[in-house]
Amino acid sequence: MFIEPSLTGDRRGWIEVICGSMFSGKTEELIRRLKRVQIAHLKVEVFKSSVDTRYSEKEVVSHDENSLHSTSVESSQHILLLAQDADVIGIDEAQFFDPEIIHVCEMLAARGVRVIVAGLDMDYKGNPFGPMPALLAIADYITKLHAICVKCGNIASISFRKAAAQSQVLLGEKHEYEPRCRKCYEEGMKGQVRS
Repeated sequence: MFIEPSLTGDRRGWIEVICGSMFSGKTEELIRRLKRVQIAHLKVEVFKSSVDTRYSEKEVVSHDENSLHSTSVESSQHILLLAQDADVIGIDEAQFFDPEIIHVCEMLAARGVRVIVAGLDMDYKGNPFGPMPALLAIADYITKLHAICVKCGNIASISFRKAAAQSQVLLGEKHEYEPRCRKCYEEGMKGQVRS
């Protein structure tokens, strides 16, 4: 379980990364942490990639339909421009951002900002996804969440793509993806061609 560090005297920043497969509750956990910060009357700014248009352009929305107002940005550099006075920055679906997101998170933390990032650590092929491996490497705190395998009920860590599309990014939900454990994922992949 994540324990929030306390701030003593001078303001110190850090980077938290919440990762896992689809349907593991990453966005839900991001929203939970950010709402707690708002209760403490800290200034919070939330960002998401303009690529993520599934539920709302102006909100971060979990699969359980909990939401929080956010700003959609095309580039991670826009976060630096828009987050000048924030105490806490939330970033959802970090796998969709450009590699510069790593530097942006480090700069914010160096300014004394608490940065909370959520994203898929692996794509549908089970490979590291976008800038997430580097974000995990620089994180001060990491929370890996798991879903439940829809085939066997065990812990799921991989997003199995049911759709035939081969591009790495395919926005979707339960119609396109389902969480699976390693064994059930491999069984599902046997009938599919990997590239």
